[in-house]
Amino acid sequence: AREWAAPATAMYLISELVENGAQHKDLLAGLTWVIVPIVNPDGYEYSHERERLWRKTRRPAGRNCFGIDGNRNYDFHWAEVGASDAPCAETYHGEKSFSEPETRAIRDELLRLKGRCKFYLSLHTYGEYLLYPWGWTSDLPEGWEKIDEVAQAGAQAIRDATGTVYTVGSSTNVLYAAAGGSDDYAFAVAGVPISMTMELPGGGSAGFNPPPSRIEEIVKETFVGIRAMALEVAKKL
Repeated sequence: AREWAAPATAMYLISELVENGAQHKDLLAGLTWVIVPIVNPDGYEYSHERERLWRKTRRPAGRNCFGIDGNRNYDFHWAEVGASDAPCAETYHGEKSFSEPETRAIRDELLRLKGRCKFYLSLHTYGEYLLYPWGWTSDLPEGWEKIDEVAQAGAQAIRDATGTVYTVGSSTNVLYAAAGGSDDYAFAVAGVPISMTMELPGGGSAGFNPPPSRIEEIVKETFVGIRAMALEVAKKL
């Protein structure tokens, strides 16, 4: 909800692919893009209208609390490490996995594309990270090397273009443990071979408020990384 740079980046990606498709024929030839700009629209609106740093969904949770952390709500090692069973907590995992229509929508699309989807990327802020499974353990999954190669290609492209340095690695090992995330679910259950989370650059006192003058820089440099990763995935098809 509060990670405004992520939807802006998704919209910029759509704009580039649609309005400047002639410049990105290599990204469109033989590839189908499925882009969801905002997964938590209620929380996103609430963060604009009422509480800037609101994180969760807006469905009632318990007697006096609202919202579930969507990225702790997926049915893969749900309610384990890095998630809270307290309804008022920011990382509340929900009363059951896929309790939220938002996470069910992503689940349904991933399962619809099972066997065909080759690359899943969840955009977040903030911190300049490219993270891959697992989020529930420090162990690495089988096939992690291929994901790392794709992530490294994105990180290198961004570093070459702007100098921004991304840290690459598994979520638990380079950031923190968080079970029930969409990237783990996409990889383990939906069978997406290249699945990761991208934490975009931050800004402002809380990290979620880069100055307006910085937004264009963020979305453009992120596009450079996404482009490089998509082309690396295409090479492996």
